[in-house]
Amino acid sequence: MGARILIIEDEPAIRELIQVNLHHAGFEVVSAELASEGKREIDYRLPDMLLLDWMLPDYSGVDLAKQLRQDIRTRKLPIIMLTARAEEFDKLAGFDAGADDYITKPFSPRELLARVKALLRRTAPEASGVPITIGKLTLDPQSFRVSAGAELLALSPTEFRLLHYMMSHADKVLSRGKLLDEVWGDHVFIEERTVDVHIRRLRLALQPCGCDHMVETVRGGGYRFIPG
Repeated sequence: MGARILIIEDEPAIRELIQVNLHHAGFEVVSAELASEGKREIDYRLPDMLLLDWMLPDYSGVDLAKQLRQDIRTRKLPIIMLTARAEEFDKLAGFDAGADDYITKPFSPRELLARVKALLRRTAPEASGVPITIGKLTLDPQSFRVSAGAELLALSPTEFRLLHYMMSHADKVLSRGKLLDEVWGDHVFIEERTVDVHIRRLRLALQPCGCDHMVETVRGGGYRFIPG
């Protein structure tokens, strides 16, 4: 059996469609109708991925995502947000809550499977990797930690991967397309705007230690990580 995926979705038809397609693709699938039910399932056994509906009867998926990102046990849990909201503002709100990806309803089973597989690939544990230190920042792929001196910084899984790649290619100009290829993997359904959102979040995460300026915007080129 493949990765264990939890679906929190209150619409029975959508929930069943997702369950059937993921099961046929070889995944272990569990589901919940309410955010509270899903949280109990996560507390009982941590899944490999969460498919989370935005609007739920008891409280919103956005609120649950924020809660999960604040807990050390669930902060690395891959989350795909499912929603009928297609406006850019709503997408930004989903990413700000800690979602790794965002699927707008209605979606095809093929799109869903592509997103799930791509996210699982890019959130797989590092097989190897040595710590990288640039200026006062140190990133350790093994422990999934970023520190500035004695201060540990709080980054989402996507922000961590983004910073890891940029620090590994310091002083190089990296286009949005290149970052999508290397950090997001199969990005056929992901917009380049996604990179800008996570760059902004990464800078906010680096701001408390005064390292946000190390993520530099290169006009017409993309982004570059510079020694502090």
